[in-house]
Amino acid sequence: MSVRVAIDCMGGDHGLPVTIPAALSFLRHASDARLLLVGMSDRIEQALIEAGAPASSPLRNRLEIRHASEVVEMDDSLQVALRGKRDSSMRVAVGLLREGQADVCVSAGNTGALMAVSRFVLKTLEGIDRPAIATQMPNRTGGTTTVLDLGANVDCEPEHYLQFGIMGSALVSALGGADRPTVGLLNIGEELIKGNDTVKQAAELLRASTLNFRGNVEGNDIYEGTVDVVVCDGFVGNVALKTSEGLAKMLGDFIREEYKRHVFTRLMALLSYPVLRRFRKRLDHRRYNGASLVGLRGVVIKSHGSADAYAFEVALQRGYDAARNGLLQRIEETLARMRAGGPSAQLPDPVAAAGQN
Repeated sequence: MSVRVAIDCMGGDHGLPVTIPAALSFLRHASDARLLLVGMSDRIEQALIEAGAPASSPLRNRLEIRHASEVVEMDDSLQVALRGKRDSSMRVAVGLLREGQADVCVSAGNTGALMAVSRFVLKTLEGIDRPAIATQMPNRTGGTTTVLDLGANVDCEPEHYLQFGIMGSALVSALGGADRPTVGLLNIGEELIKGNDTVKQAAELLRASTLNFRGNVEGNDIYEGTVDVVVCDGFVGNVALKTSEGLAKMLGDFIREEYKRHVFTRLMALLSYPVLRRFRKRLDHRRYNGASLVGLRGVVIKSHGSADAYAFEVALQRGYDAARNGLLQRIEETLARMRAGGPSAQLPDPVAAAGQN
């Protein structure tokens, strides 16, 4: 059975010059995928021709253009995205999920708008108040650490951190990770007395739950792989993500500049090139592009707004894998089992847990 991927072709900083080449490259590697290209049909058609996929191309048999007359710009307000642009490529693409015409939606558009539109159109899973943005970051163990929230919820109440822990744990379990993932709360120190009142109360809720909570963790623990899941509010998470991306870029630039500087440096660089190449590749944030909007009744993948074609293709692959592996169904089953309190349950009902504290 093919996986149907709805793509918001107009979203992001670059739009069609990135999304169309990425879509075609992805289609060449995913033989059982079908693409629904959403946006202004005449411009998409022209972009396909320029990218080497005219109407006669065999690839066109596995893609379909769905017209949308409007575009949610990166600086549009939520009000504009929700009420002012009801025929935007973003909203039409998300709507294909609700209508059962697509299995996953991928967009590089305005993060706040995508979350608001997705939440309005798809609604949230039972027991979840606020969806969150979750992604995987590389750690020194050779694996990844799942971090959420990365920007969807700037102001959070204590119970929201608990829900993030529930969703993060379910996400890791559903993707074949640990049966009972370890969870840490991002803080300014490991001590119980650290953090503001909201974070301290969140720690109490997490500690009282049946999550495998290991206490407070610091920023470096994300890359140490101290825990499987790190929860934080969207403000802190987004800063941590952007700092990581900036550091990776700085290291890559530094290696290139040092290589150009001196003959001796170039010689040493040539000798260590295989190691440096693997190091740079591992830190390349584009390889981890594509964050999941968890907690929704549909699989939505958020690509970085400034993603290039390579990074956007990674996001498409991530969405394809999620849909192909039945990620939404697995998370729903995991959450239902955990709420039911059966023998294998590990998580509490978030509302009940919050009310007991």
